[in-house]
Amino acid sequence: MDQSVAKARFEKPFTQQEPIPEAAIERAVEIMRSGRLHRYNIAEGEEPEAALLERDYAAWQGSDYCLACASGGYAIHVALRALGVRPGEPVLANAYTLAPVPGAIHNSGGIPVLVEIDGAYHIDIDDLRAKARSSGAKVLLLSHMRGHISDMEAVGAICEEFGIAMIEDCAHTMGARWKGVRSGNFGHVACFSSQTYKHINSGEGGLLTTNDPDIAARAIIHSGSYMLYQRHGAAPDEAAFARCKLQTPNYSGRMDNLRAALLRVQLALLDDNISRWNALYSELERGLNAAPGVTIPERLQHEAYVGSSIQFRAVTLAGDALPALVLRCGERGVELKWFGADEPAGFTSRYDSWRYMPAIPDLPNTMTVLANTFDIRVPLTFDLDDCRLIAKIIGEEVAGLQAV
Repeated sequence: MDQSVAKARFEKPFTQQEPIPEAAIERAVEIMRSGRLHRYNIAEGEEPEAALLERDYAAWQGSDYCLACASGGYAIHVALRALGVRPGEPVLANAYTLAPVPGAIHNSGGIPVLVEIDGAYHIDIDDLRAKARSSGAKVLLLSHMRGHISDMEAVGAICEEFGIAMIEDCAHTMGARWKGVRSGNFGHVACFSSQTYKHINSGEGGLLTTNDPDIAARAIIHSGSYMLYQRHGAAPDEAAFARCKLQTPNYSGRMDNLRAALLRVQLALLDDNISRWNALYSELERGLNAAPGVTIPERLQHEAYVGSSIQFRAVTLAGDALPALVLRCGERGVELKWFGADEPAGFTSRYDSWRYMPAIPDLPNTMTVLANTFDIRVPLTFDLDDCRLIAKIIGEEVAGLQAV
């Protein structure tokens, strides 16, 4: 008998999210019945759902201003433009990120200056300082990629030293903290995502937060407010808009009331869901750490993360064994994403596949780290037994490939 037939198989999909809460569905149905889906289409005395979401999220995040918009990538683009990035200007960014980040820089006209990462998936502090000095960039777009938060004191010190404004890409760190401070509250502006695989789900959507009234005013007008900016729920006063309203172009990327209704209810559940994600992450971490040939970089002591995905390195595998691990695990129902592939696949790409950049940099440490890095989504539809089985399957397949 073929022994492979007897191997345990995981049966749940890695892309299945929990259903939208009933209260959110009911509110969405009310909005659909009203026909008032556009955020500025309100009756006398009403406040649009998108404005209520902005107010709720600003309060939850602890920021002065919030803009609800069409996607996380759009929020990044608006943040870059609101900070004054112009065509041809350099923008620093960590090389380990996803394609919408350099895409947003390109959309703003900026030129990405990619920075090395260290072995724990953080931006490399020494390379950041060197490129801050050599590039003359005035903006850093820092992705907390896959939920890994860098030493924010060290990053902030470099930004202050070189007069650099920081945008935090918090698509994977909504609700995470560094030394007790929420991710997104370290830079000049922060961007969040509510795409289906993020921490709150509206299919697509984004949120931008800042404490700077001029950045907020420009971002709101960029998003397509026309002269209806007073209908936003967490906006600066009229004076900030008066300074920019006739010089700021409209890029039309608003969030609608329907998506905002889905998100407001989920926001109230987010802290509890973070605890659930982290319990699943801890179980996966225990199982993978016990597997020979698998390493998980240690999380920094001051980082309170959101474990909605987990990354590991198959340090004993190389060459054809790396894509073989993806194939073998897939045959047993475990969906791995591999960051070492030469060509992008699905949502996963490596920085050297963004060939619209003027030049592809040589980043040897990033290449080394990503060569054997694998990624797993951790949806809340999983339970602890699921996590034990996933870790067992990965461990067995790594061991089997080591023996080949």
